[in-house]
Amino acid sequence: MKSRINKIVTAAIVLVALGACEAPDQELFSSIPKEIQDNTTDPTALKAIAQSAYVPLIGTWGGHNSLWSMHEVSSDEMVIAQKGADWEDGGQWIRMHRHQFNATEQSIGNGWNYCYSAIGQLNNLLKTYGTNPLLRSELECVRALVYLWLIDAYGNVPIVTETSTDPTPPTNTRQEVFNFIESSILDNLDNLRQEKTYATMNYYVAQTILAKLYLNAQVYIGTAKNTEAAAAANEVITSGLYSLESNYFDNFKTNNSGSNENIFVINYDENNGGGFNLAQMTGHYLTQQTFNLQQQPWNGYATLEDFYNSYSPTDARRGSFLVGPQFSSTGVRLKDLSAEPGDPDGQDLTFTPAINELAPNSFRQAGARVGKWEFRLGAGPNLSNDFPIFRYSDVLLMRAEALWRTNPASAEALSLVNQVRARAGVNPLGALTADDLLAERGREMFAEGYRRSDLIRFGKFNDAWWEKAASAPFRRLFPIPQGQLLVNPDLVQNPGY
Repeated sequence: MKSRINKIVTAAIVLVALGACEAPDQELFSSIPKEIQDNTTDPTALKAIAQSAYVPLIGTWGGHNSLWSMHEVSSDEMVIAQKGADWEDGGQWIRMHRHQFNATEQSIGNGWNYCYSAIGQLNNLLKTYGTNPLLRSELECVRALVYLWLIDAYGNVPIVTETSTDPTPPTNTRQEVFNFIESSILDNLDNLRQEKTYATMNYYVAQTILAKLYLNAQVYIGTAKNTEAAAAANEVITSGLYSLESNYFDNFKTNNSGSNENIFVINYDENNGGGFNLAQMTGHYLTQQTFNLQQQPWNGYATLEDFYNSYSPTDARRGSFLVGPQFSSTGVRLKDLSAEPGDPDGQDLTFTPAINELAPNSFRQAGARVGKWEFRLGAGPNLSNDFPIFRYSDVLLMRAEALWRTNPASAEALSLVNQVRARAGVNPLGALTADDLLAERGREMFAEGYRRSDLIRFGKFNDAWWEKAASAPFRRLFPIPQGQLLVNPDLVQNPGY
């Protein structure tokens, strides 16, 4: 019997090694004796069994028209300008930029579905493997991560667990969701591995979830928890397992699994885990020739001029943008023969930071494009770059902010921010202000899905910016999707919608 069990577990491990982005075959695991599933503590076997917990996270996070798009386009760092009929999209992205979004927006519905689909799959895994305390802890913490995304975007949402039976679960308050996330982490910390793992839950990923939760506690529940946020971040920092990469862009290259900075990533793969479509989303149609892409990009996402200009010319992170004259992979100057007659650059393809207008006739080549992730020559529409959800630099900045909010003169807070600035090649700050912290987080975390949350926490989300008037405070939450309200009468719409 023992020999057979070893063969089964070994087969599962080989399956994970051969296809890290594919869910292990559930039939294979069903043949593992129940007592092994319930009691195994072998790290390799646990990893093999739990691997399918991470597959639903691939989902639509790194793609267009879902949660990431909502966070980015509603912030001051990203825009999808309408170019005639191109990107009109029923006005969704214009409304998202101007904080006029409503409960029928596709992206808002897709973001909700992405999160609850993942929760549903995690709950099914908990029903199957939850009797193993180590597996239960890992799965509950992954579910807590998804609820962190929900509390941030929608606020008041249903808490659904593996024991839930109500087909129309009612809305829980933001306080209740906060408590659920917090307890899901705190109750399981002792069972999580205190070692470095890749694209899976461990003790330090869980502490980073706590740091995020506590840093935003004033927004979520009206009570500051900066001391707790600083302590959670410190657990990661003092572990000694993570460090800043000397080259910022090593965290975003095609083969970024060797990064010492990435604490938790979504494991994308062009063959087995598709859905990260950034080259398609941001590139001009002719960017296909720059990177020999297999498909033509869509000419959508660009950066606001003021955000681009927030980087000093010496800031290494300014390389996060594709800007200026564009060339083919062989060095030939690209020409957009369909460029608008009024474009001052004419037909020579040039990405200018300035965007002439949001709608209806933005120039085809206006706006700096997102170049933070490496676009491999010959890449298909699905990139293989893993998407960092948590990075060590983010943890440094979170602890710095939490300390600063407790004591604005904190020397440690200033030192932590200057560590991040030093890697970027910019001069150290002599003191910290709220504007300094927000701007530094913006430059460091550009396009990683956090700008909206940061703007809300610093009281700037409702400010006016390019092509956007000041917006009402209720816009700090997205609406509950109309489609969900129609099928679940026990949901309560967020105020203002």
